[in-house]
Amino acid sequence: MNRDVIISVSGLQFLENVSQDSIETVQQGEYFFRNGSHFLLYDEYLEGFSEPVKNTLRIRDREFLLTKRGLINVQMLFVEGRKNLAQYRTPYGTVMVGLDTGRMALESGEDKLRLEVDYTLEANYQYVADCQIRIEARQRQS
Repeated sequence: MNRDVIISVSGLQFLENVSQDSIETVQQGEYFFRNGSHFLLYDEYLEGFSEPVKNTLRIRDREFLLTKRGLINVQMLFVEGRKNLAQYRTPYGTVMVGLDTGRMALESGEDKLRLEVDYTLEANYQYVADCQIRIEARQRQS
């Protein structure tokens, strides 16, 4: 896969007694592979703010690290079969998030990369939802 990619990040939340809630963002970004890890980089713009949030995704076999810098600051580590905590800092305050990672599935090919992660989300030590995140990167067509 070349350096210029289109990155799609979609998330699903399965809430109790409520239908599923989903979000998706599609951005132009960069891809590279170094020291056994796939890296995806992209900027995300939040409504009402002009400063972008810089996103870095590092993906290995059974580990995924999402780092956000800017208006939102966090390092969220997903490791299959393990629970991790992270401080999610926003312009409105900080929330402690818990990420209890279940299944992770990674597919990588010559012109695309796809990752699926199932996890349970907690906020300030309280259960929020069962979630799934899907990340897909495809070569950008010239």
